[in-house]
Amino acid sequence: MMRLSYRQVNIGLFLTSLIGMGFALYLQHYQNLEPCPLCIFQRVGLMVMGFFALIAAAHNPKSLFLRRLYSLLATVGVLWSVAVASRHVWIQHLPPEDVPACGPGLDYWMQTFPLQSVIQKVLHGSGECAKVDWTLFGWSLPHWALLFFIALLLVNLCQVLRRTR
Repeated sequence: MMRLSYRQVNIGLFLTSLIGMGFALYLQHYQNLEPCPLCIFQRVGLMVMGFFALIAAAHNPKSLFLRRLYSLLATVGVLWSVAVASRHVWIQHLPPEDVPACGPGLDYWMQTFPLQSVIQKVLHGSGECAKVDWTLFGWSLPHWALLFFIALLLVNLCQVLRRTR
């Protein structure tokens, strides 16, 4: 069985992050599905993972320490996306009476509140995060995103734990 090199896996992770972002932007701009704040936060984690995967692929360090450091940083990025997508799925499964009220948009929060407060408000979720606009085989977009991020997390964890060059 052929084993992919460290660089090849990181190129694949970077390209996968581009595909994920491309799909999100397609849904936003061509299918008119406006992202809720939790969706935007999921994208941030995906971009962080893609950024560190690109750096790792370009640098292709020989040092096991640096390889693991890059992979760990990419893992933290996608772990953020897993956590936010999990929260999003949970909010979508709340009974209607328990769904938080819709609040002002993320733009307003970013202009009005400190970053820490914005993060807390976004992770609390709001009514627009509970709304299901798109499904495939009965699963909403946050369900599919969570599955996608878990797969990326597993690949990143393999990179972190990888022993050979």
